[in-house]
Amino acid sequence: MIIPKTREEIELIRESALIVSKTLGMLAPKIKPGVTTLELDKYAEEFIRDHGAEPGFLGLYDFPNSLCMSPNAQVVHGIPNDKPLEEGDIISIDCGALKNGFYGDHAYTFPVGEIAPETAELLKVTKESLYVGIREFRLGNRVGDVGYAIQKYTEDRGYGVVRELVGHGLGSKMHEDPEMPNYGKRGRGKKFKEGMVVAIEPMINQGTKRIKQLADGWTILTADNKPSAHFEHDIALVDGKPELLSTFKYIYDALGIESDEEEEFRAKIYD
Repeated sequence: MIIPKTREEIELIRESALIVSKTLGMLAPKIKPGVTTLELDKYAEEFIRDHGAEPGFLGLYDFPNSLCMSPNAQVVHGIPNDKPLEEGDIISIDCGALKNGFYGDHAYTFPVGEIAPETAELLKVTKESLYVGIREFRLGNRVGDVGYAIQKYTEDRGYGVVRELVGHGLGSKMHEDPEMPNYGKRGRGKKFKEGMVVAIEPMINQGTKRIKQLADGWTILTADNKPSAHFEHDIALVDGKPELLSTFKYIYDALGIESDEEEEFRAKIYD
């Protein structure tokens, strides 16, 4: 069942989402060759707690850490460890925060040093597809409209769209209705309602759409071991249009990147 949120609840979700956004921004300059994902995880947990929130992933479904850290061919749900990142890696960082009874959930795939041009193109297209999908999250549309837009944008460029893992509704639970696949057919699926909050998160593979799971019960890999990218925003349906509750601004500020990609979806300017 879809649970529309009041304006007050949307603001509480925004608060949690922005803690996640700031956490990713804090981590951004630390993502260099030689750092371990476990070190980054510890930085994140401390930062989230210092901002009056609880790590949203720690203990959720018995997950052992605060961040899902998924390098290279890992799609999502990678467990932080002591292996140093290397030049040319990519690393998907998925982070959650719980404050005032509501969750934020937000992800970004970072390059580690200089990466191969074809890998950089995968990251670029996957992030672009996120905004392509967000544009379809509006009153009168359905879940399939978002999925279709993401699927067409990425498959037209030769990439594989993961089927088994999807975005989701967001609120007092990390995962609420509706599921938000990154594939679909126009006009199909649940209809969007004013006040809905969802996490849209393309998971796009350089090669096959097929995946496999490690014996740890968490880590998802591409079946052909080619790289995968993952970007995620939290979005509310406000006055019939998508409004971003999360932002990549803090990442871009930390890395000296200029971007106006969020402007059409942003109702507030963040310090």
